[in-house]
Amino acid sequence: MAFQGSLLDWGEDTAPRTLGAAVRRTDLARGAWIDVRPGWFAGADALFDRLMAAVPWRAERRKMYDRVVDVPRLTKFYDEGEPLPDRGLEEARDALNAHYGGDPLCTAGLCLYRDGRDSVAWHGDTIGRGAVEDTMVAILSVGTPRTLLLRPRGGGVSLRHELGHGDLLVMGGSCQRTWEHAIPKTARPTGPRISIQFRPHDVR
Repeated sequence: MAFQGSLLDWGEDTAPRTLGAAVRRTDLARGAWIDVRPGWFAGADALFDRLMAAVPWRAERRKMYDRVVDVPRLTKFYDEGEPLPDRGLEEARDALNAHYGGDPLCTAGLCLYRDGRDSVAWHGDTIGRGAVEDTMVAILSVGTPRTLLLRPRGGGVSLRHELGHGDLLVMGGSCQRTWEHAIPKTARPTGPRISIQFRPHDVR
């Protein structure tokens, strides 16, 4: 898993930058919206290295139709009240809660995409309250940029974002119910990426 850091990120302290006017909001159909803040987390490459070493990454298997298959990424979930593996993640969560207010983000799901063969299929975070209520999910990406796609639930034109090196994407409003997102496989050589998904209570 070869990771090439960003020259723009070298030598910085690790901490979230301000949000405020730097966030770009896009209103989507049916009450959904996304916010994007490129390069939000300063020193993201150092954070990537620390998470690679500190997180007890887990390979999962899942039943699909009539067989059990490997989940094409490594994962670790930190539930409410469970200490996060790095102070930088605590600072990021606290900064997001201070900026957005409302329902606090209190869990963190981490996914390690080792190379272009790792992926996640089209889905919305609709386990729990996300199936019936407007919720917010914030995704911090560190490591090599990968494509995140969004499309209306049921199909339609996809929106494309390349996320890595400390980029932030926040999905809000009805986004989990009315839109889907995915990280597709890619045949081009690519290094590893870690996705940190901050969520409120009872949203997966």
